[in-house]
Amino acid sequence: MIKVVIDTNVFVSAVLSPDGGSREILRQTLKGDFKPIFSNALFGEYEALLARDEIWANCSLSASERDALLDALLSVADWVRIHFLWRPNLADEGDNHVLELAVAGGARAIITSNLRDFHNAELLFPDIEIFKPGDFLNWRRKS
Repeated sequence: MIKVVIDTNVFVSAVLSPDGGSREILRQTLKGDFKPIFSNALFGEYEALLARDEIWANCSLSASERDALLDALLSVADWVRIHFLWRPNLADEGDNHVLELAVAGGARAIITSNLRDFHNAELLFPDIEIFKPGDFLNWRRKS
């Protein structure tokens, strides 16, 4: 099964918008079509986002429903311990933990809406592809 890192911006987009690639990524992940991986840092980022009420002002899900959705995502995920930091690497320090998780967990892809920061890396990991949600879904259909 293909392992992926789902960046927090994809989760937020999936929760806020009923249509689009991000929602489909979440659906397919929960169905078991691919395996999400998490680390302490990524989990902390998800939790911090869930606590920011301004992000969820127009959300149709309650706070407890959003928490339950994260719990469901975690229930199908593998937890990865990161033992080596690849820094400095990305221009945005806040994104380094996502790439480090992908490397440590043997992920095939990082799914993010923030391609720019990942494509300007100092170190390259050719076995890890960086995709926008829709592009990942197209890639999966072709492979």
